[in-house]
Amino acid sequence: MSLSEHAVHEIRALPARFPEIRSAVMPALDIAQEDAGHLTPDNMSEVAGLLKLDPGYVEGVATFYSLFHRQPVGKHRFYVCDNLSCMLRGAQDLIGHLHQTLGVSSPDEVSRDGLFSVEAVECLGACEYAPMMRLDHQYHYDLTAEKLDQLIDERRAAQEPAVKKPRARKNA
Repeated sequence: MSLSEHAVHEIRALPARFPEIRSAVMPALDIAQEDAGHLTPDNMSEVAGLLKLDPGYVEGVATFYSLFHRQPVGKHRFYVCDNLSCMLRGAQDLIGHLHQTLGVSSPDEVSRDGLFSVEAVECLGACEYAPMMRLDHQYHYDLTAEKLDQLIDERRAAQEPAVKKPRARKNA
């Protein structure tokens, strides 16, 4: 599957924003992943071609960082910090809560509805607000099971199609 025209346009615009072309690889991979849902060998090669870089270098970056996925993931990805501060404040219990609530047990699994995946990650840089996570490019702090449930419910509700009321028939 090739990248959309919009993604290609965004990736082509990146080099002008960076002093070194290699600095554009991570944002380009992020765009490709957002566009395709996960990174494939084909779209990593496409990113390399757009940036005029060696495909092996681009793949090396993609395989090094845990926020890049080479397998399908849920539309909404919970990245829960499990570093020391978050761990001491209950991150493991929250990860367990997400696994149980969503019916997933590993980062490679996607919830039955295809909406969610859960991954424990190293430090997300907000130890003073532990436990914390990233969800849909937003950071959430001082987490509780109730806050997680609310975030899940909000995203599920956003997926439900609006129920159309039947129009009243006009008498002819």
